[in-house]
Amino acid sequence: MAPTWLSLPLVPLLSYVLISTFTPGPSNLTSTSLALLHGYRQTLRYQVGLAVGVVLLMLLSGLLSAALFQVFPILQPLLRYIGAAYMLYLAYTIAQASYVFTVQRVKPLGFTHGLLLQLLNPKLWIYAFTLFSTFLVPLTTSVVMVSVAALVLAAISFVATSLWALFGNTLKAYLHMPAVRIGLNLVLALSLVYVALALLGVVA
Repeated sequence: MAPTWLSLPLVPLLSYVLISTFTPGPSNLTSTSLALLHGYRQTLRYQVGLAVGVVLLMLLSGLLSAALFQVFPILQPLLRYIGAAYMLYLAYTIAQASYVFTVQRVKPLGFTHGLLLQLLNPKLWIYAFTLFSTFLVPLTTSVVMVSVAALVLAAISFVATSLWALFGNTLKAYLHMPAVRIGLNLVLALSLVYVALALLGVVA
């Protein structure tokens, strides 16, 4: 039977993807900084480079996961525990996040800069491989489904960087408020704990 999106654990999957994609990170913060300095339109080439980088890493991770599971099937349950441990670590770091924003006066960055930032970002590598070795395992048997997943994930990433570029100034103002920051950190951290427990089968 061909793999379908309905066979995936959608709630934990979406929680992990949205938290990982929309929280402050190198791509979101640089997009914000560039938009504040040069305007949103000047960030578009950079954002496209970021999105293409996501596509390439997702494709590589999905295809590599499929090959590894065929040769070493014991890796699949092992990687679920590793993925859950990583999410708990991520929850711990998010709970303490201070959202320190720095705006450096740099010239507008282009497509190549965005692409290289993603390809050299170790957190994105971990994120991509965790997705395909845990939540998206059923899709790794189909090159077409891996490709579709890569494009969908890249589109979500592009939306995230665009929102940070468009509304970065407003977001910064709210995230500097201790009550908002602590509340947001708590919600995000607990959501990731839920995702980790769902990955281990502890909760539905």
